[in-house]
Amino acid sequence: MQDVLAMTYLWLKAGHIIFMVFWMAGLFMLPRQMIYLYPAAADSDETAVWTKRMGLLRKVILTPSLIVVWVLGLLLAMTIGAWDQGWFHAKLLIVIALTGFHGYMVAQAKKMTAGARPLTEKQLRLWGEFPGIALALIVVLVVVKPF
Repeated sequence: MQDVLAMTYLWLKAGHIIFMVFWMAGLFMLPRQMIYLYPAAADSDETAVWTKRMGLLRKVILTPSLIVVWVLGLLLAMTIGAWDQGWFHAKLLIVIALTGFHGYMVAQAKKMTAGARPLTEKQLRLWGEFPGIALALIVVLVVVKPF
């Protein structure tokens, strides 16, 4: 299995990066869409439009990308033997946090489409920064490998 993975390393890496970009784009978009939904009344046409958009974002981009990123990332870790490297442990921790963020924001979006407003606009704007910070940390860990 290790030999097969080594032969496909560059393809795994390319796919991992591509789907990571899709996932991150979705994580940047979801809080923004929630901000746009915020002032709409629960039974309005505008809410129906944003509900559809957020559902499509989740079903077409966010969840499939999350799954592919995890699968390819774990295959890459196996290929390069990253399990005993400190930078990988730190990256894995951040990716787990991003996965939790993904789930949290999807849950909040579902509450918002049902008419609740569990987060303020300011909180949504602040949460919208989390993926960017996480991405910067991950890039440094993967490229620089500081430990």
